[in-house]
Amino acid sequence: MQNNLIQNIIYEIREQKVMLDSDLAELYGVETKNLNKAVKRNMERFPEFFMFQLSETEWETLRFQIGTSKEGKGGRRYLPYVFTEQGVAMLSSVLNSKKAIQINIQIMITFVKIRKFALTNKELSQRVSELERYFVQYARENNTEIEKINQAIDYLINITKPTQIGFNVK
Repeated sequence: MQNNLIQNIIYEIREQKVMLDSDLAELYGVETKNLNKAVKRNMERFPEFFMFQLSETEWETLRFQIGTSKEGKGGRRYLPYVFTEQGVAMLSSVLNSKKAIQINIQIMITFVKIRKFALTNKELSQRVSELERYFVQYARENNTEIEKINQAIDYLINITKPTQIGFNVK
């Protein structure tokens, strides 16, 4: 399983990185209802900061985001549950199969990569802000044009953005 696939099914809800019960069930090779049954049999392992049920508004917003259509017959009868990183880790003790353990390891690796990426971007943003303050102060002290400083800052910001790889269709 590729970490990119896992990364694509990690969402941010209530300012937390979470995964849908249905996506996890698919990864583990079980039905969503069976995953949720196993969790409900072990609710003491899943406090609200490990797992929570989406509100109707959150579910509608997420469905719009990921492009799923409204489900008809045979679809979900209940609002989905989402699992935080800690909740996903706890799932390995509830779904005690070799496949569940392997999938959990891959998911944990992906969560760590996302956290490292976020920290790197935060540090980079802080550095650019520090440079901006330094340049503005330098410009004031030396009567340098602020516009030239802003151009330099824009250049620095643009070289730190990831470049797109592939074809551009115009």
